[in-house]
Amino acid sequence: MSADFWSRRRARVAEEEAAEAAARARSEDAAREADLEEKTDEELLEQFGLPEPETLSKGDDFSAFMAREIPERLRRRALRRLWRSDPVLACVDGLNDYDDDYTGGGVATGTLKTAYRVGEGLARRLTAPREPDAAEEPPVPAAAEEPDVAVAAAPEETDTPDEAPESAEPPAPRRRMRFAFDDSSNSGQNG
Repeated sequence: MSADFWSRRRARVAEEEAAEAAARARSEDAAREADLEEKTDEELLEQFGLPEPETLSKGDDFSAFMAREIPERLRRRALRRLWRSDPVLACVDGLNDYDDDYTGGGVATGTLKTAYRVGEGLARRLTAPREPDAAEEPPVPAAAEEPDVAVAAAPEETDTPDEAPESAEPPAPRRRMRFAFDDSSNSGQNG
């Protein structure tokens, strides 16, 4: 019981220290921002040793403008120039699926209908009898091309009883694996 108390106490003290550090950082940032707001962009660029954002081109290093000390207005100027300097970023073709805004209601405004049923899934649609299409060819009987088919041999069963139990249902047809080989693909090869 006492270990739980002290663990919780240590966690609370650590949280309080983290909150105090965050508050100090926010107040320092606010004071620094207020000091930087008084200066013009040219003075700030000279102070930080940065070039004019408009003079940068594709391939230049824009990361200096992303430093924490740089005011937001200079950072935005540099980002605007970066977007214009790179054709990949400047010419958005609209083909990216993440370009659309899916947060609004404009994408699916009405009731969205689905074939999914709770507890059934899509089973009803999949198990419903399928109507044959007019464009489909009728199925070809399997015995039509017997010479091109290789039959795999099943292993012999040695432990089978002599008499099979009688059942009301007729036995299912025995399934055989069939392999078809295309002779035209082997015409250029030896063998």
